[in-house]
Amino acid sequence: MPLSPVDANAIFLNIPYDDDFRRLYLAYIVGTCQVGLIPMIASGIPGGERRLDRIFSLIQSCRCSIHDLSRVELSMTPPATPRFNMPLELGLAISWAKVYPKRHTWFLWESEPRRVQKSMSDLDGTDAYIHHGTVVGVLSELRSAFIRNDNPSVSAMMFAYGQLEIDVEKVLDNAGTRNIYSAGVFADLCYLALKAVRPISGSTA
Repeated sequence: MPLSPVDANAIFLNIPYDDDFRRLYLAYIVGTCQVGLIPMIASGIPGGERRLDRIFSLIQSCRCSIHDLSRVELSMTPPATPRFNMPLELGLAISWAKVYPKRHTWFLWESEPRRVQKSMSDLDGTDAYIHHGTVVGVLSELRSAFIRNDNPSVSAMMFAYGQLEIDVEKVLDNAGTRNIYSAGVFADLCYLALKAVRPISGSTA
């Protein structure tokens, strides 16, 4: 069975979907676009396939992926439970990259230095990118992970982030939802973030 095509510029973002992560979510969208990549998330996958199958297909179609393991706290609502979705999706990416190393590369992100050595000791020896839970941290680490001659400065990336943050409420209103992680809102946010990098005629927001 032939392998599906890989988009060399597509990057899968394996991140938590919650209100507290909103600012970092926007930072990942802006930052990846600013370094020449096209962000993809699980909620943006069309179709009715089983969720895990859709996620694995997305990983297979992206040249690289970022896995943010900064959410290790127990949930506030009972029963108190840690989040296992991000490590599960990281495992899929690691397995795929082991079998096809030229088709996929994965990156590990965290907010606390050395914590991943405790939370996932099997990854000991893997250098995590530490964003310290800040927008500047995410943008700075993206510049470090994806080094290109024409990468913008962090201050320029922060300006683009500020512009997207201003547009969020209008995007949500246009989409008729308060869910910033919905497929339609994600698509509009990516459109605006890409437009800040290269002019695109027309506008969705």
